[in-house]
Amino acid sequence: MKRQCRLSNVSKDYLATFHCIFENMIQAMKGAEFTNSISYNFIVQMIPHHQAAIDMSRNILQYTTCVSLQDIAMGIVEEQTKSMEDMRKIVTCCGKHKNTQKELSLYQGKADQVMQMMISDMEHSCVTNQINADFLWEMIPHHQGAIAMAENTICFTICPELKPILCAIIRSQKKGVMQMQQLLRCVGCRMF
Repeated sequence: MKRQCRLSNVSKDYLATFHCIFENMIQAMKGAEFTNSISYNFIVQMIPHHQAAIDMSRNILQYTTCVSLQDIAMGIVEEQTKSMEDMRKIVTCCGKHKNTQKELSLYQGKADQVMQMMISDMEHSCVTNQINADFLWEMIPHHQGAIAMAENTICFTICPELKPILCAIIRSQKKGVMQMQQLLRCVGCRMF
């Protein structure tokens, strides 16, 4: 992350928690145990991805007084909690849906590429005393990563029960990115 100024104690506390959540997400996603099922592999990486978004949102909710940002963060908690519950319900069934080695290799190559880009973009987001804006700069690439992971997955032969979850992720996170970009445009770089 790019530090641009001397940080306040509040910013340091916010960022310390963010970094723990971020590192835990990376470890969980990279440490996921894969099978010969693209559907299963997507789920075991997306659950820690969603959990990180929930935890990051709860973190900003401890600090922000911006009502629009509170609405966005609470929406992330609600939507991604439901999505995780839906994925947990189908993970065993979807694990039975097998893919060829060629499909698995193509899928995982793209998934790894998406994850590396998301991690890099989040690591290089600005760090300021404007933690509301910092959260948005961190969460936009996080959401974009989920969209790209879901779009990659839907290109392959997958468990039919996973398709509506993928479509919901794509739809809700595209909407979330637009809301966050709009909030950034409304406030610019000034404190809000």
